[in-house]
Amino acid sequence: MTTSRPGSGFESALRLPRGPVDLAAIPTGGTPAFVGGKAEGRSTLQHLAPELADLQEQLFAAGRSGQARGLLLVLQGMDTSGKGGTLRATVGLVDPQGVRITSFGAPTAQEREHDFLWRIERALPRPGQIGVFDRSHYEDVLIARVRGLASADEIERRYGAINDWEQQVVERGTPILKCMLHIGSDEQRERLLARLDRPDKHWKFDPSDIDDRLLWPQYQQAYEVALERTNTEHAPWYVVPADRKWYRNLAVAQLLHHALLAMELTWPAADFDVEKERARLLTVG
Repeated sequence: MTTSRPGSGFESALRLPRGPVDLAAIPTGGTPAFVGGKAEGRSTLQHLAPELADLQEQLFAAGRSGQARGLLLVLQGMDTSGKGGTLRATVGLVDPQGVRITSFGAPTAQEREHDFLWRIERALPRPGQIGVFDRSHYEDVLIARVRGLASADEIERRYGAINDWEQQVVERGTPILKCMLHIGSDEQRERLLARLDRPDKHWKFDPSDIDDRLLWPQYQQAYEVALERTNTEHAPWYVVPADRKWYRNLAVAQLLHHALLAMELTWPAADFDVEKERARLLTVG
């Protein structure tokens, strides 16, 4: 039996408090704000789907009518935390024509000629869209910190630049929902082994995944610093336990639902005489 309704409890349970962050103190296998198992979690997600789709359509319609509003979902997490699976299970519930998904890899030669946020700005959702960053500008303070791809002074500058930029994005009418998919070390090991055990999963495996795993403590520290430094009122972080895939998917869907509700969307008013057009239609048969 569940005790959750769309959006109820998840936002407060998963929102990261301001101040120092200790990821080791946040369970990766928990199910905050939800009482029930996998079957109930999947059922709850499916019951949420129609309302999510309706809200997304309202956002899309607002964009078509000239309103400059969008929504940005940022997904961050260690390898195998399930960013792709989350997208399929949550954003996959809405009309794809209103979604823009961007996955940021290593910057190109052209992108390196600009500030690190240049390519991020260009990938923002257009009016009426839900934009999704599968990995994001946070790679520039995570990988860059762990791998020494930028100086300590530059990393420090980037935290402030991210906060300023995100505030500008929100003030322009695009709320930002930031989710850190929090997977445990043991669970990551099992998922990497599963990719090696199954030929149909070999394409998902990259030897560099093991290289990054060897740096697990450094990545956890980098995440803790980044989360603390960029956990703002205008763009707070939500830490989503990711060991249970069904819960991860449900939690992100609930947070997305809450973010859309908070936009107080309405259907655009008709820019034509409805009754006149009804009469015309009945006349022509």
